[in-house]
Amino acid sequence: MVVFQQFARFLHTTRAVYAGAEKSALAALRKKTGYTFANCKKALELHNNDINLAEKWLKEQAQSLGWSKATKLAERATAQGLVGVLVRGNIGAMVEVNCETDFVARNDNFKNFVDHVSRVCAQYTELTQFDGDLWKSGFEAEALKNLKTPDGKSLADHLALLIGTVGENASIKRAICFKVSNDLQLSGYAHPQTSAAICPQNVTQLGKYGAIVAFRGNKIDEELQKNLCQHIVGLNPKKVGEEGKDEPNSNKDDETCLIHQEYLIDDDKTVGEVLKENNVAIIDYQRFECGEVATNDDLEQAKMSN
Repeated sequence: MVVFQQFARFLHTTRAVYAGAEKSALAALRKKTGYTFANCKKALELHNNDINLAEKWLKEQAQSLGWSKATKLAERATAQGLVGVLVRGNIGAMVEVNCETDFVARNDNFKNFVDHVSRVCAQYTELTQFDGDLWKSGFEAEALKNLKTPDGKSLADHLALLIGTVGENASIKRAICFKVSNDLQLSGYAHPQTSAAICPQNVTQLGKYGAIVAFRGNKIDEELQKNLCQHIVGLNPKKVGEEGKDEPNSNKDDETCLIHQEYLIDDDKTVGEVLKENNVAIIDYQRFECGEVATNDDLEQAKMSN
């Protein structure tokens, strides 16, 4: 009788420990992958509670499902999404990734994907060799989807995985990459901004609008860099402009030449006056607005330049 009671107690304890381990593995897998309770439970059951094997299986299933969903949902409009802006030293990348709803645009899986696309573009740019001060190249959707990622897959594969995870259509719309040398510097900004950091390095900023600006000048104040980027996002100039060549518009509200626009931070000055005061020159820039229709001028501006 005593032996039976001890065995029963051992069996109960073993079950409790196993159940605890199962719950812990389930919680860890859900936190790591973001997939549903039911899918994570099934993955663990199929792989004897091995989290790594379960995670691999989930991703394979999601990607397979994603390719299927991508085909079915391909005609559904993707008017929402995010712009990602990444500046890392002399490298800059700005991307636009779209989805169907603003709800998904706020999803962490979607945000992580925008960051991933930005970093793949930056990595590609880092490997680019060029002569001169500035290299700039624009990418359209098909070229972006074919870019290889560190794991050997393409961005199209990772896009399918995202679609399988979020359950709605998504697309990689475009990207612009900058690389500078000599005395040029890059700054980037996304709006609305999620942190108080001034032009953070090696952090993908996310927003509905974005800008990357190439500057020339000695020890350019970071606050000024951010303010000029904000100005470009807010007032959407069509070109930098040249003193003596581009005349200011008679109606200040219709001014599209950057140097003649009233400075967003201080409308008693023009951007050109602020640049002169700080001994700074804007060499080039690019602005993205999520969901905008690219014009011929935008496409021309996004072409590679040296």
